[in-house]
Amino acid sequence: MPQTQLTLVSHPLCPFVQRAAIVLLEKGVPFDRIDVDLAAKPNWFLALSPTGKVPLLKVSQADGSDAVLFESMVICEYLEESQAGAGLYPVDALSRARQRGWIEFGTATLAEAWQFLNAKDRLTADAKQAAFQGRLQQLETVLVEGPYFGGSAFGMVDAVFAPLFRYFDILDPTVSQPIFENLPRVTAWRMALARRQSVAAAVAGDYAQRFQQHLRQHQALLAR
Repeated sequence: MPQTQLTLVSHPLCPFVQRAAIVLLEKGVPFDRIDVDLAAKPNWFLALSPTGKVPLLKVSQADGSDAVLFESMVICEYLEESQAGAGLYPVDALSRARQRGWIEFGTATLAEAWQFLNAKDRLTADAKQAAFQGRLQQLETVLVEGPYFGGSAFGMVDAVFAPLFRYFDILDPTVSQPIFENLPRVTAWRMALARRQSVAAAVAGDYAQRFQQHLRQHQALLAR
């Protein structure tokens, strides 16, 4: 069979794009990547994306047409089912279902973190930081073996949480360190994800500068 050609339609800062990029890199699948300006969405992109959001995955077909997938976890699940490489879910059905639950938890946790990072006033920042830390404390209770969520093998839950933790590697340590105090398992997990080659390669080399610029443009309290 001819090799499937994949194109990831992306934005440099989008954490949901990073999920798909990490899975592609873990699978060792060659792919192209096209960034779009979400502040001035091109017509070709709007014609492909029903939601007007990234990521999209264009899958080249044998007849020359492209199939287009949207929603990050739909893309990740498709890649898991269609591509070779190490599986990112456990073989056991119950364990797979459990991990899918924590993926949903990860999406909600990302929302709390994003609102904290972008808060413009102290009251909002404090409330969102507390909510985010509460979720980290829940994670602390389920992390057991390490270094990854499911133990020794990198999996789909790791691909979901890695983009979230990346933000806190960029912040001033006086902000990020107190958030992870008394969370040794979460801290070890965060550090293991940061060292993973696929996680590092899922963003461009200027990601940190772009993210700091985003915070400044949005007048976030945490902007440098």
